[in-house]
Amino acid sequence: MLWIILAILVVLIIAVIGMYNGLVQSKIKVDNAWSQIDVQLQRRFDLIPNFVETVKGYMAHEKETFEKIAALRTSWADTNSVSEKAKLDNELSTSLKTIMAVSESYPELKANQNFSDLSEELRNTENKISFSRQFYNDAVTMYNTKLQVFPSNIIAGMFNFTARDLFKAESDEARKNVKVDFGN
Repeated sequence: MLWIILAILVVLIIAVIGMYNGLVQSKIKVDNAWSQIDVQLQRRFDLIPNFVETVKGYMAHEKETFEKIAALRTSWADTNSVSEKAKLDNELSTSLKTIMAVSESYPELKANQNFSDLSEELRNTENKISFSRQFYNDAVTMYNTKLQVFPSNIIAGMFNFTARDLFKAESDEARKNVKVDFGN
């Protein structure tokens, strides 16, 4: 009888260790996924000053957009949470879309090799950000699911694992295409 109780206890301990390790691995995967987004967002922020300088001479009337981009870039350094960075990312994406849309009406700008190269770099970076967001959200969803399903939810509660936020658009406005009005 003692052997049976001991065997059940060993099986339970192994199960708890397995669930705990699974939660830790999922948490590390989420942290890695966030780090990948952060790296790509930082890369985009590093490209922006050169892009803005290239565009400024052609689009003097877009001063408000350039100032907003500069303010967002400054805010980026002071931001740590996923939701704050997601909000800044959405605002920056909207501003960059505006510049790209407005640039269509400047043939000299579109012909500028530096603008063309920087635009391509930004497009590539945007694609990488998009894939990184998707990977992050998949990792967060798997992790958050483990936190909620039985019996791993018991282990998660015992060891204070907390749910993570998904990377998402903050508002309906961020989900819309940019409208450019040349009438003003």
